[in-house]
Amino acid sequence: MNQPVSIRQHNAITTARYEYSELQLDIFFYLLSILRKDKTDGVYEIVVKNLSALTGKEYKYGYLKQATEEMGSRMFEVSTPKSYEQLWMFQRVKYVIGEGRIEVRLSDDIKPYLFDLKDNFTSFELYAALRLGSKYAKRLYTLCSQWNDKGETPVYKIPELKKMLSLLDDKGNEQYKQIGEFKRFVLDEAKKQINEHTDLQIDYVLYKRGRSFQSVSFTIKRQPLAIVLPVEDKSIKGGSALAGVSDAQYQNTRLLLEKWSIKRTDVVNQIMNSADLIQEVNKFAYEVQTGKVKVERNIAGYLLIRLGLKQPKGKEKDA
Repeated sequence: MNQPVSIRQHNAITTARYEYSELQLDIFFYLLSILRKDKTDGVYEIVVKNLSALTGKEYKYGYLKQATEEMGSRMFEVSTPKSYEQLWMFQRVKYVIGEGRIEVRLSDDIKPYLFDLKDNFTSFELYAALRLGSKYAKRLYTLCSQWNDKGETPVYKIPELKKMLSLLDDKGNEQYKQIGEFKRFVLDEAKKQINEHTDLQIDYVLYKRGRSFQSVSFTIKRQPLAIVLPVEDKSIKGGSALAGVSDAQYQNTRLLLEKWSIKRTDVVNQIMNSADLIQEVNKFAYEVQTGKVKVERNIAGYLLIRLGLKQPKGKEKDA
């Protein structure tokens, strides 16, 4: 079934200090998407062709091996009100030769931050996170997703945010030290990518103290996903009150109807109470975005005709 997928990660991981590359974040997010509460033994399988289908990227095994090797040595620095922990993702990684799959055993210490989420989690869209082309855009997307219900993030001191993104270490070594560089290569690029490819529209505000910028916050608004991914892998699941519809797909349909000015209560209710119509709205959005369907004007009318909720002109009196 084609549907977008929401994934969850512990808020402590969202704000943890760790340095993963773009590829390593793709692997991490994919693993989050296939975790199951009834399978906490920590052994999971990455099917490389499925990962490629999600990201649109081709993966060579040499790069994957290097990525997982480095993930094994790079730690998450997780701070909670009661503790500070250094955690590693994998206990073991096994490449099955000739089968295009990788088996990973998660470390026991990371499991509480993957499975025991309760209400302390960040939810974000797998497809959007995977399609972002910058590791900083991926990290800031998850950070903003944590606060999307509030419409804005807390104010972060710039050194604090840089440490979170591994741009500043405890010895004072700093990347993008000049604020202009930090804006250009991190904040502006992340904002551009997130606004173009995800369900969030963000902006940021820099705050001065004296003559220099000391802190930053982000404003957040929901928007329809730029492209709704048709996921074929049945091992990746979503959930909704309607059978066969993920929560993300349901919410995305509401946003799309608002965007296209479809506001009649009876029409909106009919769509939102039908799994088939919700699927069709998201499929239509995907086809429009990818150019498979071209609608120059009156996109709302075109959609309603396609859904069978409106008759084409000249057909109203036929019957």
